[in-house]
Amino acid sequence: MAVRRAGMGLNQPAAAPDGIATGPGVFHDAVLPLLSRIGSYDAKIDPVLIDQAYTIAAEAHAAQTRENGDPYITHPLAVADILAGYRLDGDSIITALLHDVIEDTKVTLPALQSRFGAEVAGLVDGVTKLTRLELQSDRTKQAENFRKLVLAMSKDIRVLLVKLADRLHNMRTIHFMREPERRARIARETMEIYAPLAERIGMDRVKTELQNLSFAVLDPEAYDSIQARMNFLRGQGADVIDEVRAELLRIFAAAGVEVIDISGREKSIFSIWEKMQRRNVAFEQLSDIMAFRILVPSREQCYVALGAIHAAFPVIAGRFKDYISTPKANHYQSLHTGVTLRHPRNQKIELQIRTPDMHAIAENGVAAHWVYKQEDASPADVKQFRWVQDLLEILENSAAPDEFLENTKLELYQDQVFCFTPKGQLIQLPRGATAVDFAYAVHSQIGDTCVGARINGRLMPLRYELQNGDQVEILTARGGTPSPSWERFVVTGKARARIRRFLASQVREQNRDQGKAALAKAFRQDGVDGSEKVLDGALKALKQASLDDLYVAVGTGNLGAKDVVQAIYPELRETRPSRIVPGMLARPARPPARSNELPLTGLISGMEVHYAGCCHPLPGDKIVGIIATGKGVTIHARDCMTLETFATTPERFIDVDWDYAQLGQAKDGGKDGAGRDRPFTGRISVIAANAANAVANLANAVSKQDGAIANLKIVHRQQDFFECLMDVEVRDLRHLSQVIAGLRAAGGVAQVDRART
Repeated sequence: MAVRRAGMGLNQPAAAPDGIATGPGVFHDAVLPLLSRIGSYDAKIDPVLIDQAYTIAAEAHAAQTRENGDPYITHPLAVADILAGYRLDGDSIITALLHDVIEDTKVTLPALQSRFGAEVAGLVDGVTKLTRLELQSDRTKQAENFRKLVLAMSKDIRVLLVKLADRLHNMRTIHFMREPERRARIARETMEIYAPLAERIGMDRVKTELQNLSFAVLDPEAYDSIQARMNFLRGQGADVIDEVRAELLRIFAAAGVEVIDISGREKSIFSIWEKMQRRNVAFEQLSDIMAFRILVPSREQCYVALGAIHAAFPVIAGRFKDYISTPKANHYQSLHTGVTLRHPRNQKIELQIRTPDMHAIAENGVAAHWVYKQEDASPADVKQFRWVQDLLEILENSAAPDEFLENTKLELYQDQVFCFTPKGQLIQLPRGATAVDFAYAVHSQIGDTCVGARINGRLMPLRYELQNGDQVEILTARGGTPSPSWERFVVTGKARARIRRFLASQVREQNRDQGKAALAKAFRQDGVDGSEKVLDGALKALKQASLDDLYVAVGTGNLGAKDVVQAIYPELRETRPSRIVPGMLARPARPPARSNELPLTGLISGMEVHYAGCCHPLPGDKIVGIIATGKGVTIHARDCMTLETFATTPERFIDVDWDYAQLGQAKDGGKDGAGRDRPFTGRISVIAANAANAVANLANAVSKQDGAIANLKIVHRQQDFFECLMDVEVRDLRHLSQVIAGLRAAGGVAQVDRART
């Protein structure tokens, strides 16, 4: 390995701790370009420490190679170079060089801490833990990986920056990877997680490159097709950028606008593909694949330049966005507009107008106003970003890694809508957000207790989809709680996680109360002591962590109340044998239905069966059975959220399905008659105008579709509208859909959905 003598004034390396070797006071040839790049923006960073980190990494990875045959050290060196391009601090550069040394080498974390300090050791440890998780291809492991990343970056954003640079270099070299399945998995994870995260912290260049590289792996045919079209257009109009630039300069000169720079660029291949999918158009139908960036000296000049452009060219409707007065969540600021140039070639273009400082933030995000360059800043300053706080709250409220990944995807992907509180506070939400999302964005407690919303002074349903500029006043009630129906229409991960957490706790509380009552009854029937002191002494034998867990286990049917009594008083087994026979279910005296009476397959003949009241399954729904000791089997729709409470007891799930042959006989008037004599109940949620004849209109609409209202409950009433839950007797899912369609066509009805409550 070639080395060169260090410059004057550099200290010799100190003695090394175990696992770390040292060399003389020299710089390696391979690290000189990196040192030169770092020195161009921060002379305070010690080049000796950078070189020492390189030495340690080179020796640790000496026996390893990349999949293309290059020495492994080329990877950490490339990651460090990417971060230096963003002018990051010395600890970040050192971490980039060392981010893989803990994995499968003799270098220890204490040794790194002794040499480079606690901050570097903490950063390396954070990135190392993520790397270990990434080696797992399992979906749950991917979710856990992201979960840990959120925790790590909430403490120090540099963990995310190093991770993004690491992922970027790996994506640049992904074509050397031999296994197609592994390439696709990494590309999909990059597209779903890392590209949105790069966008969230404003690193637009990184986001765009990650998207394009991932797209090339996931859909190479579409990528090559768009690239070929772009190459063709590039050859057809090689001089378009220069012509447009000259035209814009002429307009600005006439208006007295001082211009620092005008640059034109093509939109990225993936962004073009996204636009084609979103608008459902072919490539040839896209007219604005060119974008021009205009840099002016000040914020005021941005608006002057915008006025000059709008005065000179026809504006494309709906394309103007002012991110200067209302910046994005990642601090992005710019004016966006779309115009049609008369010359040259009647060209439609997108224009972005900003100052140089705004441009630095737009390109490099958090790295452009690096918090660690401020002496009074700390790594915790990253929590100033609202989206990080939201992700942390989702993490707190999500029960499982998969759920956390799902909820954070909602938080990361969507475009923004800007709304205001009555006091003028700006709230940014994803496009499609509702009044409930707004309530949770203001404060979790306000979300939990909201009962209504006043939008622009008018009472509106909580599921109202917010528009840019709406002023939103949330009405709350003491003791109010989240409704299960909210989960169907909220779009923010924060709201969904909070609602699910409440519902899970509510179900647990109900199961706890039911279990406690069942145990009290069982002990009373046998005439023995069932005090909490007695139960507490039996927890270990019953394999329960606490009394509450015991009550919940009995309430959910995981433990029978009689089994608990007999576990504490074994002598009762001889005098009063259990009615539970292995392989059979105990039956109550008057079951609601038996398996041979219902059009279901997969059940033992005579088994007691209930249809779940939470999801009201109908023929046509995918269903599953849940066994409850002493209660038979309850049939749930497979998308019922109540099933989450049984996730820890998969042995209670049984495969069932509808007996469509029997249903067909019933509908044809066959002798079984199960479908005819036992109509199914579907639950519908309706929002309608609060008029005198509203309920009569609803009943008439249901009747016209050959349905019958079994029950109707008004759950919310305001001056302008009311919301009700309606149980309707129908034949199957198709029949329910016909009833819903009929209700939607009825006068005064604003919204109709199938209810899951």
